[in-house]
Amino acid sequence: MDLVDFMINVHPDLAEGRRLELENEMGEMDGIFSAHFSPVSHHMLEVAYNPDVVSSSNIMAFVGSRGIEAGKIGL
Repeated sequence: MDLVDFMINVHPDLAEGRRLELENEMGEMDGIFSAHFSPVSHHMLEVAYNPDVVSSSNIMAFVGSRGIEAGKIGL
């Protein structure tokens, strides 16, 4: 099993409640091990996932389906 990380940059004005909601929803997705916003840069979401189960494109589509504009940043 592989583990891959990448960062998602969301709009800095995304409310804390929406950030927490997104972390929780992503944490329930198959293949995602963790999804946590940076305590320093509140608009940066680090995601660790198994690429055999889910792709970064699927993860980005999930974020977009929640009405959140975001960009992918590789690690």
